[in-house]
Amino acid sequence: MADAVEIVIVASAFGMNAVRADGHLKWAQAAKRAGAAGFEVRRELFASHADAEPQRLRALGAALGDLGLWSVFSTPASLYATHGQLDTDALGLALDEAAALGARFVKLQLGGFAGEADGAAIAAHVASGTGSAADAHPRLVVENGQLAQGGSPAQFVGLFDALAREGHKDVLGMTFDIGNWAWLDVAPLEIAPQLAPHVEYIHCKTTAGEGARRFALAPAEGDTQFRVVLERLPRNVPRGIEFPFDASRIDADAARCVSWLARV
Repeated sequence: MADAVEIVIVASAFGMNAVRADGHLKWAQAAKRAGAAGFEVRRELFASHADAEPQRLRALGAALGDLGLWSVFSTPASLYATHGQLDTDALGLALDEAAALGARFVKLQLGGFAGEADGAAIAAHVASGTGSAADAHPRLVVENGQLAQGGSPAQFVGLFDALAREGHKDVLGMTFDIGNWAWLDVAPLEIAPQLAPHVEYIHCKTTAGEGARRFALAPAEGDTQFRVVLERLPRNVPRGIEFPFDASRIDADAARCVSWLARV
C-alpha cells in the first residue's frame, strides 16, 4: 500500500450555510474527528467582516493549533486584476490575513493574468508581510477557477513560464482543482502532466450536470479516471476534500472520505 498523504477538509464540505451559521471552529473540530491533518478556512464563509480582523484570525489559528490541525487560508480574491495587472492590494491583504491565522498556504484565484507575471513585486510582498514576527509565512498558491478568466490552462502555463523568465519561478505554486476544469470543458488528465511540477495542493472533487447547473460531487471509490489524474500529480502534496459530505451522517462520511483519499 502506498504511503498515506495529508488530507485537508475544506470548510465548505460541511455546507456553506452551516459554516456561516456556526463558525469555522465547530467544523474544524469535525475535521479533526474525521482524521484530517489540515482545515481550509474560507474567507467568503465568515459571518461578518469582523471575523477577518487580525485578533479573531489569530484566535482561530490558535484554536486550530490546539486541535493539532494546520490551516489553509482561502480567499475569493484574485492575484491579477481584470486587465492583467498584479493586484497588490488583494495580495497584501491575503498574505496578512493568512499570516495572522498562521496558515501554511494562502490560496487566491489567478484572475486576469495576461502574460506579464511581475514576479519581483510578488516576491517583495511575500518577503515583507506586515504581520508580527510570531506570525507564519504562508506559501502562496493560485487555483484554477470555474470562469474562463483565471481558469484556462493557457493562463497557468503562461504564468509559470513568465515567472521562470523573470527569475522568480519559485515565488508561488498552484492549487490544482480537479473538478473545476469541468466548468471549462477541460480534461484534467490532459493538463495535469504539464502543470504537475508546480502543484503544491490538490482540491479533490468530481462534478455532475452541465453549465450553470454543474455541481460538485464526491469521487466514487471506483472512479478510475479520478485515480489516474491523481497519479499524474505529485503524491507528496496535501489533498483537500472539497465535495459535500452526506448530511445524514456527516461524521462517519467525513472519516470514510479522509481514510480513502489518503491512500487512493
